Amino acid sequence: MTSSPLQRRAALRRLVLLLVVALGLGSWALAGTSNAADDAVRSAVPAALCGPGSLPETSIQGRVPKADFTSGRYLQGYTCNTTEVSRAGTTGGFKTLRYTDAQGNTCAFYDSSQLTSPDALVGNLLNGQGNGVVVLDMNDPAHPRKTANLTSLPMLAPHESLLVNQARGLLVGVLGTAATAPGALAVYDVKTDCRKPKLLSISLAGILGHESGFAPDGKTLYVSSTVFTLVGVDLTDPRKPKTLFVQPNVQYHGMRVSDDGRTLYAAHIGEPTTGLITGAGLRILDVSQVQDRVKNPKVSVLSDLTWRGSSIPQVAEPFSRDGHQYVLEVDEFVDFYSFKGLADLVHSPVGAARIINVDDPRHPVQVSDIRLQVHQPAEHAGEQRKDPGAASPLGGYAGHYCSMPTRVSPNIAACSMIASGLRVFDIRDVSHPKEIAYFNKPDKSGGAAFSQPAWDPVNGSIWYTDTKTGFHDVRLTNGVADLLPAP
Repeated sequence: MTSSPLQRRAALRRLVLLLVVALGLGSWALAGTSNAADDAVRSAVPAALCGPGSLPETSIQGRVPKADFTSGRYLQGYTCNTTEVSRAGTTGGFKTLRYTDAQGNTCAFYDSSQLTSPDALVGNLLNGQGNGVVVLDMNDPAHPRKTANLTSLPMLAPHESLLVNQARGLLVGVLGTAATAPGALAVYDVKTDCRKPKLLSISLAGILGHESGFAPDGKTLYVSSTVFTLVGVDLTDPRKPKTLFVQPNVQYHGMRVSDDGRTLYAAHIGEPTTGLITGAGLRILDVSQVQDRVKNPKVSVLSDLTWRGSSIPQVAEPFSRDGHQYVLEVDEFVDFYSFKGLADLVHSPVGAARIINVDDPRHPVQVSDIRLQVHQPAEHAGEQRKDPGAASPLGGYAGHYCSMPTRVSPNIAACSMIASGLRVFDIRDVSHPKEIAYFNKPDKSGGAAFSQPAWDPVNGSIWYTDTKTGFHDVRLTNGVADLLPAP
């Protein structure tokens, strides 16, 4: 029996998606109608002006050229208005978190698992380089002291779900991989003594795991599996988590919640169609019934926003300025789940990051882009693809996570941009962000900055992890720290 063209396309889609899961690549996206020509209209932000003590990049903004690996220049690293305070460990993952407990102790938490599933589940235990979620005593930032390794099953491989709730002092992680995994949820108390987190519960309340989002009041945790489910978990009693709702057949990545807990900003990976996945962007959801604990709550879509040149939406962090509401959204990697992207990875769009006005959650509007020169189409498809790791769809010159030190009128943002390292931006003028600092210590074995940065305003520093060089405490210099909020 001869199959029809539609059946052949469907079979091809299934094969591609099975290969994606088998390779452990589990974040799906399609740039919709975007292409390199569309992306070309997006400008890179102005490059940072580096002050005394800097070791500036030798090429265009964000690039570590092959020549620097050949000559050994890369070993010095690349710094601009930054200096390293301390380092710890030899591996890093996707989140770096900061918390100060009731006794005044300050701690760092970071997942030490790397990208691939075997490495996440067993590799770190066997090679001794990490072991689950690492806890550092940061009371003396110059001398981080490891005080615990959290090795409950969810914390061995929390993937991108690790979060700490500042209001309640709860640290959570959901078992996940680069695709998804049974959503075993671990909840720890870190308010009593952040140096020695106390396990409160392990449950299957998350259903399936990959990413997460916390309501600011710390009573609701949202868990996404990227391609299957959105789950709401009641943590009113953290010793007895309860599943509030399960929404199937949704494709959400990272999630953040408004201060009142009633609006959820989901990085929308897209909708399955004959073109694999389309419509990647920002989805804004009404979760007021969840916040109000309505029985059998309904989660409704308020709006969808897509943009040209998107890759894989990662997360959208809300903030306010001058009476307006915004989100800072970041994409990860490149578009390698569309037919076009699979056929031509070299020319696939790099989404990087952007600022979006969400004053009207039913009509969000993009305000500006946050891109480096290495993200531009001509550069991405040019000479730089010969740089070590630059052409990899799971690395190279692309975005991964961004964060801000506060939700209220932040002056500054930082992004882990994989092979380009930690990048710092002035966002006081939301329409015209500009780069003001960077810190990149590349590793010849393929290390990369993936983690959500954490902020230490007390010491004028940013914390992040690199997959091959571990935890870094990076101090902002030459006046850049003045943009941080008061401690």
